[in-house]
Amino acid sequence: MSIGSDALNAHAARLRGTPLSELLTREPGRVTANTLRTGPLYFNFARQSYDAQAWQALLAQAQAADLAGAFRRLFDGEKVNVTEGRSALHTALRGQHSDAVVAREAYASALDVRQRMASLIAQLEATGVTDIVSVGIGGSDLGPRLVADALRDPLPGRFRVHFLSNVDGAAAQRTLAPLDPARTAAILISKTFGTQETLLNGGILRDWLGGSERLYAVSANPERAAAAFDIAPERVLPMWDWVGGRYSLWSAVGLPIALAIGFDRFERLLAGASAFDAHAIGAPLADNIAVRHALTAVWNRNVLGHAAQGVMTYDQRLALLPAYLQQLVMESLGKSVKLDGSPVGVDTVPVWWGGAGTDVQHSFFQALHQGTGIVPLDFVGTINSDAPYAENHLALLSNLLAQSEALANGQHSDDPHRSYAGGRPSTLILLDALTPESLGGLIAMYEHSVYAQSVLWGINAFDQFGVELGKQLANGLLPALKGERAASDPVTQALLAEIAARG
Repeated sequence: MSIGSDALNAHAARLRGTPLSELLTREPGRVTANTLRTGPLYFNFARQSYDAQAWQALLAQAQAADLAGAFRRLFDGEKVNVTEGRSALHTALRGQHSDAVVAREAYASALDVRQRMASLIAQLEATGVTDIVSVGIGGSDLGPRLVADALRDPLPGRFRVHFLSNVDGAAAQRTLAPLDPARTAAILISKTFGTQETLLNGGILRDWLGGSERLYAVSANPERAAAAFDIAPERVLPMWDWVGGRYSLWSAVGLPIALAIGFDRFERLLAGASAFDAHAIGAPLADNIAVRHALTAVWNRNVLGHAAQGVMTYDQRLALLPAYLQQLVMESLGKSVKLDGSPVGVDTVPVWWGGAGTDVQHSFFQALHQGTGIVPLDFVGTINSDAPYAENHLALLSNLLAQSEALANGQHSDDPHRSYAGGRPSTLILLDALTPESLGGLIAMYEHSVYAQSVLWGINAFDQFGVELGKQLANGLLPALKGERAASDPVTQALLAEIAARG
């Protein structure tokens, strides 16, 4: 049996048109059977549109793909990134879950760099610096930005951390305008230190600061980083080619996180991720939350044909989670060929998108409830809030529960304009509270779900060649914009002419 097989399709045909509420009636133990918890994380899959028989067929897919063995290979540092001949040892950045030599060495390296991070932070705390500008893009920005925003205190801590990613000069102007260069330091984060956006913005920061004395860098190419901006080697922290950018927030790329929330809380974030790692590699497939999440995604994408997936965060502090997951999921799974280069043969990643409730209810939820397409959702909420406004939090939770119920069950009306079809599947994820541990575990869950999906589809989750062509063309078109050469594409020629005429 394979993804999209006749057996799975037969289950989908058998269940077609069955209301989700009827599945609850047919299966008295459905809620319990579809509920999983580890540590501070609770997952309820009871409103997904498969029943026990279909779930067993999906579980057989995980067993046939040897997902347990695939997780072991990941943790042991085998070269699961086969197209680049690399390991993907982001799990070793946050814990030791393997006796393999390469994994133990990676963990030791990560510990050493964390000690250096702590030392640099202590040195900065002894200065008059109050603001930090973190310069990076993609995986060097989205993860640190998410965590720093989610876990920061309502009032600024020792450092105010600002993020600059876009090459658009207006972004740099707006970021720097309210800051004092005499009280600001900057961190330049780039795996290769060849990223156009980071190099250009780094140059702006160096000039604005009046030199490189308060520049820091994180790179897998530390010599290039030091040379490009004249940064003293002791202010350059390494990362490694066995850590992909979108999996790197646990490394020295997390320096802005540690500055924003404190080094001790950064380590708690890593501990939370490590606790979920232990679950991912130790839990039986049937009880493995990452496997359940991945198989649910495969069911919705390949068997039911849903082309989009939403994530709605009912905690404003997690408002940046959809943007982070867009890169993690779509850059990892946006592949059309298998590991051997042959066509994958089925649809892979859906379009991921989302937002923060309750704002989104007054935005695009109309389409989710009554539109012609079905978008499966992950709802993410927190049981306990740190804010002192209890009634607001109860209202937030009531909306979270109501939206999941309404999308699933719908409501009939003789007036077709007021009728809700229901049948919109969702997974409800609850954090006991938003803490470094729970956020670390949540992010690790999504990482492992992505990896499991890649194994099921036979694709590589750890390369991203698809982002290169546009960057190569952009570099080639810079001379054309300066009038130093002509473009070969006729549409681009017309656009350059328009820009020249109006510029």
